[in-house]
Amino acid sequence: MGWLKRELLMFSKAQMTALMATVADFGISLFLVEIIGLYYVWATFLGALSGGVINCSVNYSWVFHAQGQSKGWVALKYLLVWCGSIGLNTCGTYMLTEWSGSYFMFAKIFVAVCVAVLWNYQLQRRFVYQPS
Repeated sequence: MGWLKRELLMFSKAQMTALMATVADFGISLFLVEIIGLYYVWATFLGALSGGVINCSVNYSWVFHAQGQSKGWVALKYLLVWCGSIGLNTCGTYMLTEWSGSYFMFAKIFVAVCVAVLWNYQLQRRFVYQPS
């Protein structure tokens, strides 16, 4: 039972950091689209970029306790996963928005949840923050 409790705690903490990153991501995306007038695809990319920096930093020390690992090596592995995440979020938001004709933020929310659980958490847990 100790293993399950640790896994649930780690998943919960990872989701909290993902929420922090998502608030930054969505806030920046909305600001860039609604206030600045930037095309939503670029705004989605820039929002994901800012959220990724927050997520990596907090996950390194608080969620996965990776302090014993080289920051550079963790950052490189995170970058690989992050590029996939940004691509999935940006392309997924674009495709769902264009195909559904809905407001981009609805598509962005749906895609972000799918990518967060199915891509980001899985690869961070099993690849980015695991010792080599």
